[in-house]
Amino acid sequence: MKLAYIGTYPPRECGIGTFTQNLTKSMLDLDEQGIAQNEVFVVAMDDGTENYTYPKEVKLQISQEQQTDYIEAANFINLSGADVCILEHEFGIYGGQSGVYILPLLHRLEIPCIVTLHTILNAPSYNEKAILKEICKMADKVVVMSHKAISFLTNFYYVPDEKIVLIEHGVPDIHFNRADSKAEFKLTKKKLILTFGFIGRNKGIETVIKALPEIIKTHPEVLYIVLGKTHPNVLRHEGEEYRNFLQLLIKNLNLQAHVLMLNEFIGEVELFKYLSACDIYITPYLNEAQITSGTLSYAMGAGCAVVSTPYWHAAELLTEDRGRLFNFNKHKELSEVLNHLLDEPELLKQIQTNAYAYGKNVTWPKIGKKYLYLSNSLLSFPKQQIEKKESVIDLLLLPPFSLTHIKRLTDDTGIIQHAKFGIPNLKEGYCLDDNARALLMVLMTYKQKKDQLALEFMPIYLSYIHYMQNKDGSFRNFLSFNRNFLDEVGSEDSFGRTIWSLGYLIGNAPNDAYYQTGKLVFFDALPNFEHLKSIRSIANTIIGICYYLKTNSADEQMLDVLKNLTHKLIHQYEVSHSEDWKWFEHLLAYDNGILPLALLHAAQILPDKRIIEVAMNTMHFLEEHTLKDGILSVIGNDKWFAKDGERSFFAQQPIDAMAMVLMFHQAFKLTGDKAYLNKLFDSFMWFLGENDLRMTLYDFETKGCCDGFENYGINRNQGAESSLAYLISHLTVLQAYEEFYKSDAVVNEATQRQTKMQLV
Repeated sequence: MKLAYIGTYPPRECGIGTFTQNLTKSMLDLDEQGIAQNEVFVVAMDDGTENYTYPKEVKLQISQEQQTDYIEAANFINLSGADVCILEHEFGIYGGQSGVYILPLLHRLEIPCIVTLHTILNAPSYNEKAILKEICKMADKVVVMSHKAISFLTNFYYVPDEKIVLIEHGVPDIHFNRADSKAEFKLTKKKLILTFGFIGRNKGIETVIKALPEIIKTHPEVLYIVLGKTHPNVLRHEGEEYRNFLQLLIKNLNLQAHVLMLNEFIGEVELFKYLSACDIYITPYLNEAQITSGTLSYAMGAGCAVVSTPYWHAAELLTEDRGRLFNFNKHKELSEVLNHLLDEPELLKQIQTNAYAYGKNVTWPKIGKKYLYLSNSLLSFPKQQIEKKESVIDLLLLPPFSLTHIKRLTDDTGIIQHAKFGIPNLKEGYCLDDNARALLMVLMTYKQKKDQLALEFMPIYLSYIHYMQNKDGSFRNFLSFNRNFLDEVGSEDSFGRTIWSLGYLIGNAPNDAYYQTGKLVFFDALPNFEHLKSIRSIANTIIGICYYLKTNSADEQMLDVLKNLTHKLIHQYEVSHSEDWKWFEHLLAYDNGILPLALLHAAQILPDKRIIEVAMNTMHFLEEHTLKDGILSVIGNDKWFAKDGERSFFAQQPIDAMAMVLMFHQAFKLTGDKAYLNKLFDSFMWFLGENDLRMTLYDFETKGCCDGFENYGINRNQGAESSLAYLISHLTVLQAYEEFYKSDAVVNEATQRQTKMQLV
């Protein structure tokens, strides 16, 4: 057989990667001469934090947050001649919300697929449950490593019993003599207690440290070794805060001679030396929600006496006198358990013997044979026929997402508003509009792609907004390059766009500092909301309020503000529309899609049929005049389009195309109608040449977007507004593509909303 594997892989330091490597080796099926009977290759998940040098079996890499890589990987596997694909699943190693990016790959696979689940939650979020159900639906077989996992899949995720296979977590077939290992580490006179694996607050290591004073009163020879690096995700967001906390606890309890923390990620041979040297292995995790523990399996395989809190895998594995359990966070109980075992060497030896007897049955060669048997059985029957989802959005048509031009336009004050061709025009300085858009864009980028450059830009744009706010909560707009204010109060449009970005920030802040700053500026501006006159400012403000309310739904005051502003927009429609002109004013001007978009957002929160009616009527009216035969032709800013007049085709601008993309995206989210995804993608393709001039506005060289097109052709200047409009649209396409593969969830939400509306 030829076998394809998808998962993390060494040298990336990751438990799933180690599992994947061991599984691939165990399935080579070596004959007596050591020649592999099967061919294997790996598609490695790459988190982008390091330039890994992978071994030769890794034939392709998927950048975790790059959606097109998943599509290309599916095509690669389909054309590789592989017979079976084995995917290792853990939510954190795949991109998108709850790892949704893996779904398009699975939908495109044309060969049988086995999915090994390393995490199964009994109380998943809505998205986690929807995604895992879809993964299990697409898999031909689902492998789990405990009986509890089978129960969860059948009871919570409704996976058929016949699709689930129990194959235990494998352990390396490595063995050392305990006395020899103790001698090598110069621990012959010590009683060694060990914990290994990535370190984080959920590991509960402080429980063991707090238990030690009672233990060393009667067993002063005890040494506790904590072997493992801080988890990369913890290190990225919290640094060594937890490790420093543990070190301080050790010092305060005067345990420096009894606790050794080794900040290392070691190979399996060295690890098994430590395991063979230890007398007791501890997993003191803080809660039960761990369905599989590789460290626990390894300890059992090495014949360790295990003491553990009763998380799911431990509670199941440590039956039949193979270990001891103690309750979460109970260090006094742990002291009693450890003292009892250390006082009874024969009991300790018996537990070690029982653990070893279990471990010798789950070595990797034996586990590999089980996976091979399963793979062969799949090839004996036709592949299951499942309705596969194929999105109309073709990500391979999109240029790679890049912040190169935004970096060029951004300095330590903010984003420069204009450009000469692809060069920042410093003479024009900065404006609030663009810094608000820039903040929105980098927030979307970080949420979608975890881009570190986006994270670095956030405080720049946010501090500009904060700097431009007046004491009454209003904002100035323009700032010269030498940081002189150029106005006292900015336009209402710039105010509304700023509220939009701040509302989005409050719901999607990457850290508390940005959240608190955004919230402060947002609420300082609140007194001005009711005084807005411009309908586009009202629309932008409505959108910002809706984003705020998504995470603060109990704020009755803000709900009242939303109702008032929404009714203002509805009133403007009531006084302006007619049978053949279903619009908010007597002309189609600029940024038109923002107006229906605001009502589509409000309709998600306010149970009012009239809001939906006006939103849909105006959206369809705008579509009728701008989108024909899959080609977007936005209203030109040259003369606009007055009622009973002729529409302008020139001075078409990117912000209008962006508004259409956002409008159709929100229509899909509100209704669940996939037809809006077609229209969304058609609108986005305006940037890439599907427009009246049939010329691309995106500059593949500078990575910026041209400012629009005139009667003479493309306006080659690439200012902030245009480039941000392109990037926000690009990100929206990526989000919509992701949501397409969760479309059942979107449809369910839309149905529930419609039911609620009917009841009202």
